[in-house]
Amino acid sequence: MAQAFELLLRGDAETWGIIGRSLAFSFFATLFSIIPGVPLGVLIAWKPGRGKRFAASCIHAISAVPTVVVGLFVYSFISRSGPLGFLGFLYAPAGVVLGQFFLATPLVVSVTYAGLENLDPRFRETLETFGASPFRKLTATLREAKSAILASVVLAFGRVIGEVGVSTMLGGNIRNATRTMTTAIALDAAKGEFERALSLGLVLLVIAVAINVAVNGLGHHER
Repeated sequence: MAQAFELLLRGDAETWGIIGRSLAFSFFATLFSIIPGVPLGVLIAWKPGRGKRFAASCIHAISAVPTVVVGLFVYSFISRSGPLGFLGFLYAPAGVVLGQFFLATPLVVSVTYAGLENLDPRFRETLETFGASPFRKLTATLREAKSAILASVVLAFGRVIGEVGVSTMLGGNIRNATRTMTTAIALDAAKGEFERALSLGLVLLVIAVAINVAVNGLGHHER
């Protein structure tokens, strides 16, 4: 453990490169997931009738799909024989980000929907009474449920930065290109290089604790 701390403190270039790469991949995947994820969550929450529950159940189920299954699905599209193979995303940073995007989006939709469902029903009725336009309804709803939306983003980031299946299948764990903290930990542990594996594990632990604190803080603020 002491050697793991020392490896971090002395600023090993490759270790910090892996950390920075992981944060960058997860940041962009989460950022891109907000674009369809939040509007879809709002749309499902606003959908009248029983179809809303069915759609929400489907999103919840997709959120629980193992990462290797998501990786396999994306791999079939971006491999050389796939319909998007010409993009050259496989074993490239773009492939990892794309795979993580598909992991993060259902979670953003699911948590956004759950947050909107907890809003006072009179809030939407008030918007209807005043004849608010769809855009005004959307912006007002987003402001009212901002804590839930922020929580969805934080949780999505936590899911993708800690996954290993997608990063391995789509990135190939290439040194100085697509190697992330989780894939590096798996590789270093297999090679018996436990010092760096432990140092990266400590970083992931700190990130996990920070995410839990942030989500709990947002939940307390919401109440």
